Amino acid sequence: MHDGLRHLLLQVRHPTDPMREHEVNCFARVLACPPQHIRVCDLLTRGPTAAELDAADVVLLGGSGDFSVAKGGPWMDTALIAMRQLHDTAKPTFASCWGFHAMSRAMGGSVVTDPARAEVGTHEIHLTPAGAADPIFCHLGRTFPAQLGHNDTVDRLPEGAILLASSERVENQAFRFAGKPIYCTQFHPELNRELLLDRLRTYPTYVESIVGIPFSEFVTSLTESLETQELLPRFIRSLARTG
Repeated sequence: MHDGLRHLLLQVRHPTDPMREHEVNCFARVLACPPQHIRVCDLLTRGPTAAELDAADVVLLGGSGDFSVAKGGPWMDTALIAMRQLHDTAKPTFASCWGFHAMSRAMGGSVVTDPARAEVGTHEIHLTPAGAADPIFCHLGRTFPAQLGHNDTVDRLPEGAILLASSERVENQAFRFAGKPIYCTQFHPELNRELLLDRLRTYPTYVESIVGIPFSEFVTSLTESLETQELLPRFIRSLARTG
């Protein structure tokens, strides 16, 4: 049942990117809310207004098929200002993939493009001691599968960030900010196996450039990731408990 919260999704996607609507539907599915209850602000053209941020109970940030936080662009300053606003006001925020990179860089972390640490597909993630003690992440188990697709990597976490999870290849897979309702994940808790495939079919050269195998072979390596799909619902429930 829909919780009645007002969601604002900050996107960084071309107007012609078919994943714009797909991303909204993915978040709506995992949050069990109608897609029309998620408002969208495109950071390529403008930042969210004060009224939009005030009206939102929860801000969501997702991935980006064509844009890199490490490489930046003319839209980057606007995006980073929005990240700092979320942090300064302690706005309840859940950021995945591109949003994970953007929030890290905005608050003083380091983000680099590193093909040696790129990950795509279903990867095993393990919790840090802080993650195992976190009320939202502790239910995942010490290790769990997650859906990933990234070239950028957070090389250094920002000040005040608490590391929650790592993978074999990438140390910084998830963090939260101490004392703030802001969680960030390199992996995609809004995606399951099939939805990741939907996204990767849109960017056909992406898989081979990272994994180095044909797409048909890559598909067989993917598994489901039921555990991570409970993260956003638990995040929302935690907001209700804390008011």
